[in-house]
Amino acid sequence: MAEPILVDARGHHCPVPTLKLRKAHEAAAPGAELVLWATDPMARIDVPHFAGQIGATVLEIADLAGGVISFRILKAA
Repeated sequence: MAEPILVDARGHHCPVPTLKLRKAHEAAAPGAELVLWATDPMARIDVPHFAGQIGATVLEIADLAGGVISFRILKAA
């Protein structure tokens, strides 16, 4: 299995984390896993909503050190 694509949006505010995720998602192969790191609390709402709109699956949302929220997302095959 390929390494996840890391999208680092730490320090950016809405809508930048979702826009960065969109760009990476569009470039990713079907079935790819993406990991988004964000520090904007609104990402907890925006990212799952965006994933639902594009048919992607949110596999995990985790809190990391330093206020970072990690989202693991699977692009539809």
